[in-house]
Parts: sequence; structure tokens; C-alpha cells
Amino acid sequence: MNKLQHVMIIAMFSIGFATYANNAEPSLDFTTDVIADKLVSPWALALTPQGYWLITEREGNVVTVSNDGTVTRQKLALPSLYVAGQGGLMDIKLSPDFNKSRALMISYAKGDEHDNRLAVMKGTLSVEGEIEGLETVFEVKDTKDTPVHYGGRLLALNKNEWLVTSGDGFDYREKAQKLNSQLGKVLRFNSDGSTPVDGTFSGAPFIFTYGHRNPQGLIQGPHGEIWLHEHGPDGGDEINQLHRGDNYGWPVVTNGNDYSGARISPFRHYEGMQNPVWDWTPSIAPSAMVYYSGAQFPSLRNTLLVTALKDKAVYAVSLEEQNASQQRIFSSLDKRLRDIAVDNLGYIYLLTDGTAASLVRVSPRTQ
Repeated sequence: MNKLQHVMIIAMFSIGFATYANNAEPSLDFTTDVIADKLVSPWALALTPQGYWLITEREGNVVTVSNDGTVTRQKLALPSLYVAGQGGLMDIKLSPDFNKSRALMISYAKGDEHDNRLAVMKGTLSVEGEIEGLETVFEVKDTKDTPVHYGGRLLALNKNEWLVTSGDGFDYREKAQKLNSQLGKVLRFNSDGSTPVDGTFSGAPFIFTYGHRNPQGLIQGPHGEIWLHEHGPDGGDEINQLHRGDNYGWPVVTNGNDYSGARISPFRHYEGMQNPVWDWTPSIAPSAMVYYSGAQFPSLRNTLLVTALKDKAVYAVSLEEQNASQQRIFSSLDKRLRDIAVDNLGYIYLLTDGTAASLVRVSPRTQ
């Protein structure tokens, strides 16, 4: 199968339609306001303490949306940026000590059609809103010749330690189980790019967890727990709670099938591998996630809000012990959703997907 076929398969299963049982949408009365439009293939957004937005576009731009609605666009100098398939500029996250350091991290696809990989760069945001001083702090050691399944989601554990998700590269799924590969992993690195001194695996100090396919949702909950969601194949999208050193099964264990309809594995469970805490079969194509504890939507408190590309909705997932449930919300927007954020007042912001995308604020409707 050539790389064009890879892209066509990914696109086909990213825009398909499916119906979902027991997902009745609640009577959540809301209004929307467009904060910024004319965004070109955005991937991630970050809200600064000063109240303005930073939005990445896959072509290598960072869009700044100020408090008064002014929009500016900066082209980043990313070494060997590779924009193809699912590749390009991806995540952006502020350091926990941003108010003091002005530091941030970004992830992007680096290389060319023959050899490409995920890379992470560190920079600072000037008071004028320009990202400066970019330097590479981490690169996935494996190269691949597919333009898909990068992962790319960042999470700051503290000002010194970061996690980044790494996809399996589509054609390299067996490497997700191999500790001598960094594909199909969640990787941990120090903010200066150095190796963690307390690595979990001998000879593989950067590996935090393994057995992942294409993880793109990565957050910390209110008690420090780490939640991750990832794309399954045809079915088997899942949420996992991460525990350092654990194996999450891909491709030995999956609830999904291959795109041809063939079984990838005979196993739905396997000793020593973690089962997901939540599964979507058929797939919804989850793209991002936040923990909601805001004041604007009381019925959504203490849920994981997961954006979906294929299903064009948000899923509010409650993972209370013995009483897990979900609600499908905001589907009337009828947009592929790429990212989600919540401000200090509890308003929800959705980043739509595509070449004419928007940043939308969701508010409760006032009577």
C-alpha cells in the first residue's frame, strides 16, 4: 500500500458516519459565538493567563487572538517541517511556570516522505506575542515513511517534566509493543530535553507507557491522575487511565477491526495488558480532551469532555466507579471538532477542523 492510499484510508474513516446506541443528547441549552474564523487546518489551542489565544495551524503558523478580537499570524521557523497527511505543526502547551518563564512547548512532524518523525521544541512567548528562541528538546528516535499516526499531544507534569504521545506510524504497529522503539508510546522527558533520572525501563528511559496506537487526548485530572484517549482502527477508540510502566495492549488487544474488516487480533483481553476504562465502537475519532469543573454548565461538572472528528460532537464522559456513563452534546454545531479548552469562568471553547475553521465559544443560554 502506498502513502497516498494511507492518506485516503485515514480520510475515509475520518469523515464517515455512524449511529450510536444509548447516546441520547440531553437538553443542554447553549449559544455559540465565533471568536476567530478563517483558520487554516488548526490543530491545537492554548489560553494564556493574559486572556488571549494561541492556535497552531498545521502549515507552521501560530495564530494569536487578542482580547479585542485582533488576529495575527506568525510563521514559525521549524527545522524540516513536514506537512503531509496528518503531519505538520501540532500541539502547543504553556509551561506551568509560564507567568515567570514565558516558556512553552510545541510538537510537529519533521523530515520528508521517506524519513519523518515527531519532534518537540521549546520556546518563549515575548510580551509582544511573538514566539522566540525555539530549540529542539526531544525527537522520537524512530523514523518512518508514512505521513500518519504521529500522536503529538503534550502534557506538562510540572515545570521540569513533560509527556508527549507518539503514534505507531500506521504501518509499524508491532513496534508499539517493543521497548527498543519509541513508536506507539507515551514518552517522558525533562524540559531541557534531558533523560529522566528515574526511567521506568532499563535501556528505554523515555518510555512512560506503551502499547498505544494514535493517542491524541492527554490530560491530568483533579487528583493528578493522567487520562489518555486514542484512536482505534475501525472501532476501538478508547480512554485509559495511565499508570507509569503499564502496557495498554495495542496491537495485541483491541476492540476494533482492521479497515478491511479483518480481525487485527483474536484478543479483547490479555494478561498483563490494561483494558480501556471506556471504549467507542463504532469509532467517533476522538481528537482532544479536557476535565470540566466549571460553573457555566453544572450538569457537565466532573466529566471528561472529548471532542470527536468523525462524529461531529463532544462526549461528556463520567467515569465514576460502578456508574460510568456518557452524554453526546453540542452535536447541533455539525462540525468536525479538533480541540477543546475551558476558561477560568467555565465557558467552553471548541476549535473546528478543516481549511476554513473557527474558534467558537459555547455559553449557556440565558432566559
